Amino acid sequence: MSDRTVPYPPAAPVTPRTWQRWLLASRPKTLPAAIAPVIVGTGVAINAGGFHALSALLALLTALLLQIAANFANDALDFSRGTDTSERLGPVRVTSAGLISHRAMMTATALTLGLSLVTGFYLVVRGGWPILILGLAAVVCSVAYTGGPFPLGYLGLGEIFVFIFFGPVAVTGTAWVQMRELTSQSLAFAVPIGALAVGILIVNNLRDLPTDAVTGKRTVAVRIGARRTRFEYAAMLLIALLSPIVFWLAGWLTWWWLLTLVSWPLAWRLWRQIQKNQGRAFNGTLAATAKFQFVYSVLLAVALVLS
Repeated sequence: MSDRTVPYPPAAPVTPRTWQRWLLASRPKTLPAAIAPVIVGTGVAINAGGFHALSALLALLTALLLQIAANFANDALDFSRGTDTSERLGPVRVTSAGLISHRAMMTATALTLGLSLVTGFYLVVRGGWPILILGLAAVVCSVAYTGGPFPLGYLGLGEIFVFIFFGPVAVTGTAWVQMRELTSQSLAFAVPIGALAVGILIVNNLRDLPTDAVTGKRTVAVRIGARRTRFEYAAMLLIALLSPIVFWLAGWLTWWWLLTLVSWPLAWRLWRQIQKNQGRAFNGTLAATAKFQFVYSVLLAVALVLS
């Protein structure tokens, strides 16, 4: 009997280990969105001569914890709302896949938010009531994005939420706890970082557009359609690429702004991907957009420091 006639049984599915399940739930490919604002906010502080290492470190830890908590909550609450169906094109969601229970995921959300309050306590002591208000708002919105009676992500308000909290709140908050003052420079440098965070969300919503439309999740992509969503993404890239030129003209950067030109070929590659990709191929574009935001934030921060 030839090898071709031997009936080989299908390979048994590999069940991830416990730590792998939680790592998957944390969505590590999205975490650059939390890191980038802290990098740029710290660059603003160094540029102004107000760098404070402990505040920068705790701001980074707090931002990561809040992002992970939001990812946990999104995983559990999308499952309970019936959004994560078998037709979903994105990466595996551990709650809907039965890898982690809904109760365990919500408990992990609460614990992670609690840890963010611990790491953020010093920031509140140093930064005062503005940091307290921003921190509490971030904690509430990390759950309200998907949960509650008015889930932001389901009402088409995701882009506004992401821009505000991953742009002005995160960048100026990081600069504030180090310098203890609000500057027009920190507000301005928050714009491209917030725009690129929105870009990550846009790719996610473009990929999920067919299933979101069926399950009643009224994202901006569902409301305006795939073609206009692609141009929305292009607008975010343009904001990021042109911002350093504006900052140079405003006198906030010297000729070191040219460092950001290194990111231009990456942006062009992303635009080509967003034009041609469909379905699951957007998973790679989403990860690449997050990497681009990280590279861009490092280049912009270095330009700030050298300026």
